Amino acid sequence: MTALEKLQNGSDIRGIAIATEEYPANLTPAAMEKIASGLIHWLRTKVDETPLVVGIGQDSRLSGASLKTALIDALTRQGVDVIDFNLATTPAMFMSTQFPEFACHAGVMLTASHLPYYFNGVKIFSRQGGAEKEDIQFILSHTDEINAEKGSVRQADILTPYANDLVQKIRQGIEGAPQEPLKGLNIIVDAGNGAGGFFADQVLAPLGADTTGSQFLEPDGNFPNHIPNPDNKEAMASIQAAVLANQADLGVIFDTDVDRSAVVTKTGDVLNRNNLIAVLSRIVLAEHPGTSIVTNSPTTDHLKAFIEALNGKQVRYISGYRNVINKAIQLNEAGIDSQLAIETSGHAAFKENYFLDDGAYVIAKILMLLPQLQAENQTLEGLIADLKQPAEAQEVRFKLEADEYRKLGEAVIQDLANHQVAGWTVDPENDEGIRFKLSDDFGSGWFLLRMSLHEPLLVLQVENDEAGIIPSVLREIHQFLKAYEEVNQEKLLPLI
Repeated sequence: MTALEKLQNGSDIRGIAIATEEYPANLTPAAMEKIASGLIHWLRTKVDETPLVVGIGQDSRLSGASLKTALIDALTRQGVDVIDFNLATTPAMFMSTQFPEFACHAGVMLTASHLPYYFNGVKIFSRQGGAEKEDIQFILSHTDEINAEKGSVRQADILTPYANDLVQKIRQGIEGAPQEPLKGLNIIVDAGNGAGGFFADQVLAPLGADTTGSQFLEPDGNFPNHIPNPDNKEAMASIQAAVLANQADLGVIFDTDVDRSAVVTKTGDVLNRNNLIAVLSRIVLAEHPGTSIVTNSPTTDHLKAFIEALNGKQVRYISGYRNVINKAIQLNEAGIDSQLAIETSGHAAFKENYFLDDGAYVIAKILMLLPQLQAENQTLEGLIADLKQPAEAQEVRFKLEADEYRKLGEAVIQDLANHQVAGWTVDPENDEGIRFKLSDDFGSGWFLLRMSLHEPLLVLQVENDEAGIIPSVLREIHQFLKAYEEVNQEKLLPLI
């Protein structure tokens, strides 16, 4: 495997763009030139038109400008016409392939989502959707430069037409299509100094909302206030505090490139992970009765009961946002209606929106509902009042200290599947790792042991409806793992 091919991160590209004491840079301008060649070779397998048109956007990362310059230079040198969108979001870059005023053959977003400032990455879209794992493999292994007449480059704004499109969709999604359906509501946006600051002035304000109290809207690749990540406790505590301090009606938080989001209600309740899935499931099932909702595997058993009580079906599938999206697409192709694919991390994609994981569209769906809830004196929390919450939950990550770490992890999972413990029952509705239902002396709950998607880790998630039970589950797992010296249990020991 070449150094370039090692930059693959599932269905995108990710690496160190700014060298640190610990990590040398490997996603460099030189690497971007090779990626440009691979992108052209890949597009030529899909598109006969000449010239190719590629749109490029970036989030607020410090390395974005230098990587973008190298990418643009290499693309134009090889005959591609480039539209430089500057600050953009990942969903907006897909829309650059759909909006007729741009008609890009590909949209390229420079982002590493919520990772620290020294990372950067590349997400790629064609007109058919996001690149798959095999597409990235092709791009990183077909890097011969192409001789062609020089292409052009121009600047354009993608966020304004993208925001306008969202505003129109929200208006049309509300009965009577009012111009200012959010008038009288105070809605706070936390962009975490990423690319999502536009949402306050360009989406909420035209809909009539008061955005007083919004924070960290200015792009800053140092991320000085908190990690821009709706799955991060510090980030969520920050938006909670802002909502309560301003007595706002709603808080909205995005990750760096706005493909994920979460909300905080006026009472300070956090709607992310299972709670966000439940809210969106209720919305989707009201619009499409009986539909199937695809999630990743580490969701609570209570979510399954919640969805089934609404006459829907949950399909738990392997982690990775492209995996859950592709599963939903496959179900639809097989004649099984599936309107929503969503991970606990906040990646959510609707069938009605190209199955694009778009954090801003998630918020749009919630905003469409707000006026009705207000009129009926209902709350967002009320939508999930029937979702039972566990008494306790715990996640533990085990380092796999072996060269062939995946082989080790899979062996541990297989052996655990055959490990007999009274009160542990294998859950057959699981496609990733091994999942057990817990009963008897182990309370009422479940646990899942799975491989991390991209790191040499085993990930354990445990949940129980009885307080004080999880340590006994962890002690049993500790004893089991003693047989595997290369499974590092340092994160587990303080919990037992």
